[in-house]
Amino acid sequence: MANFSKSNVPQFSVEVYQNEFLPEGGREVNGIITVTSTGGGTTGGIPLPGRAAGAAVVVMVDCSGSMDYPPTKMRNARDATAAAVDTLRDGTSFAVVAGTHVAREVYPGNGRLAVADARTRAEAKGALRRLSAGGGTAIGTWLRLADRLLGAADVDIRHGILLTDGRNEHESPEDLRAALEACAGRFTCDARGVGTDWEVKEVTAIASALLGTADIVADPAGLAADFTHMMENAMGKEVADVALRLWTPVGVEIKFVKQVAPTVADLTGRRTEAGPRAGDYPTGSWGDESRDYHVCVRVPEAGIGQEMLAARVSLVLPDPAGGAPQTLSQGLVRAVWTDDMVASTSINPQVAHYTGQAELAQVIQQGLDARKSGDFDGATAKLGRAVQLASASGNEDTAKLLSKVVDVVDAATGTVRLKAKVAEADEMTLETRSTKTVRVKK
Repeated sequence: MANFSKSNVPQFSVEVYQNEFLPEGGREVNGIITVTSTGGGTTGGIPLPGRAAGAAVVVMVDCSGSMDYPPTKMRNARDATAAAVDTLRDGTSFAVVAGTHVAREVYPGNGRLAVADARTRAEAKGALRRLSAGGGTAIGTWLRLADRLLGAADVDIRHGILLTDGRNEHESPEDLRAALEACAGRFTCDARGVGTDWEVKEVTAIASALLGTADIVADPAGLAADFTHMMENAMGKEVADVALRLWTPVGVEIKFVKQVAPTVADLTGRRTEAGPRAGDYPTGSWGDESRDYHVCVRVPEAGIGQEMLAARVSLVLPDPAGGAPQTLSQGLVRAVWTDDMVASTSINPQVAHYTGQAELAQVIQQGLDARKSGDFDGATAKLGRAVQLASASGNEDTAKLLSKVVDVVDAATGTVRLKAKVAEADEMTLETRSTKTVRVKK
């Protein structure tokens, strides 16, 4: 384990869990990288030298016509946004955007951000009371406006909160994709779907591209509590733009890099080159928290008794002035070839656990897709495997969600029957939360 500790700097630590032993001819090396940040968030860390203090947040509220069906939906959205505004820390820059087929600044307006204090919070809540529903849905325009507003702020943490109740019907999928590509790396964004008329894959794609969280709020009455919780998390972030840098020796091929806790997120395709044989994978903003990553590489063949450094994993922070990035912490992934069959065939518990959690997320998605397409045998097989994996890994939350979609005959063997009737909210909740994982018991 390596630490970076310096006065006035949040501390990051990296721990590597792996079985470094390979049999003769073995080439695949797996490592679980646990990254922990302390003193950078809710315990009151001090911003890094040379980096702007503070945060900026833009709340994007769906005001399309469907938000009036039922009318309580719009009222709850207004109340939830007001609760989020109340949660803002004094000095935080913020704005509220109303989203329809166009994006409109609700507060403070004129392309500006307000600075949170008692007066601006009251003004913002007054503006929220005038919000009404009408129009279509073009989420890409909301994100681009949020990006313009956040980009004007001289702060380290830039964050968005997005609420929608419907499908993105008034712009093409290509337009939304282009907006996400333009915003990626510029701010993080949590996305929420309220009710059951929105598209899960759209909302989760927004959160994935912008390194935020996605969830369903099936009952609009739950919005205020959810928005408050999201804003509290945003206020706890103190370090932005941290990258997981992977350096590999000549001849080593990277198979994948994934976040595996608290959710599964494949970062492999998000790599940006960072010098000879090194690449950076984005991790977004950090407070006081811990996350796990799974790195898998393919090494050249070597003889018994040989060993090599398979990869060096570092946490790096870019220099806002354009200089060399700051290394916050690092760890090593090793490969050792042995003829000891017991050593080379044992699977590291962390690697085994998270391999199962990644498969769990995948088979839930495949099972629900099969169910929607009418392939009930395929759906039964995939969701049965999901029940088996959730049971074996102790993922009780996912097991409960699965039990609302299938009748579990035997969890250990994955024997299930599809339920004849499933509430739409239950199916959407399972799909939205399918990537949530449990930490391995260490």
